[in-house]
Amino acid sequence: MDPDIAIVRDHFLRLQSEIVKTFEELDGAAKFSSERIESVRGGFSQPRVLANGKILEKAAVQFTYTLGEQLPAAASESRPHLAGSGFAATSISTIVHPRNPHIPTTHLNLRMFVVDTKPKVWYFGGGFDLTPYLPYEEDFVEWHQFARQACSSDEQYKTLKRKCDEYFFIHHRNECRGIGGLFFDDYDDGGFEASFQFVQSVGKNFLTAYSSLIERRRNIKWSVEEEDWMLIRRGRYAEFNLAIDRGTKYGLQSGRRIESVLASLPPRAKWVYDHLAAPNSPQDRLKDYLKPGIDWVNFVDNSVYSDES
Repeated sequence: MDPDIAIVRDHFLRLQSEIVKTFEELDGAAKFSSERIESVRGGFSQPRVLANGKILEKAAVQFTYTLGEQLPAAASESRPHLAGSGFAATSISTIVHPRNPHIPTTHLNLRMFVVDTKPKVWYFGGGFDLTPYLPYEEDFVEWHQFARQACSSDEQYKTLKRKCDEYFFIHHRNECRGIGGLFFDDYDDGGFEASFQFVQSVGKNFLTAYSSLIERRRNIKWSVEEEDWMLIRRGRYAEFNLAIDRGTKYGLQSGRRIESVLASLPPRAKWVYDHLAAPNSPQDRLKDYLKPGIDWVNFVDNSVYSDES
């Protein structure tokens, strides 16, 4: 089967609608905004943003379909010879910042590029990750069980998990952004049909996994201290997106609407000079999980943190 970006584009539009519907039902109060923004070359974007919800303080589910004259460097980092070629691209990006610090922040991105070379070059990219504020080991294990389920084999899961740990590492903080998930780029394994099926599996398992975490933690009460900690950790999230993330760089380089590019940033965040969590507190113990290489699928530990501890 030849790669057909129109098929992928239409799937991403359906997935956007499914994610929006699911998150609105989970929140129970707020609704997503809806826009369609046409581009001069025939592409379009469809940003959907929810603000000030009961459960979700901010969520953005962004869709784009782009027809461009020159592929930005951020989109061809591992294939620099493609930079400057004409291209078509479609993507969906989801970011959720919950109101409750017992619910993690999460991110999903799926994308496809078709580069106008001879012969044409196409590839998928994307993945998902989880950025918790409190150390619920059972949540981390379940998250990675769904990540494994999205993959075709243990070997594929381990490879993409390792890439996720490497990509979402904040070098200037010497810590991972969260507890990871999956990350893939320049992906064309098995041809278009097999690759597209994998991308669909990633989107499906992401939505199931995150919905499960929301349902489990949504009714837990939180303290002022826990909320303050969440805002400090959101600052680390913003640091990664602004200083490191290739998706942000691509959006800026490709001339996308700045409101859409920066929709992933949290609505509130804090930077406290030389902040240290109280020793042996749940906040302090979080650092033990923000490390690459943890085998979450086979993780066994009886010291699971719970809201009763």
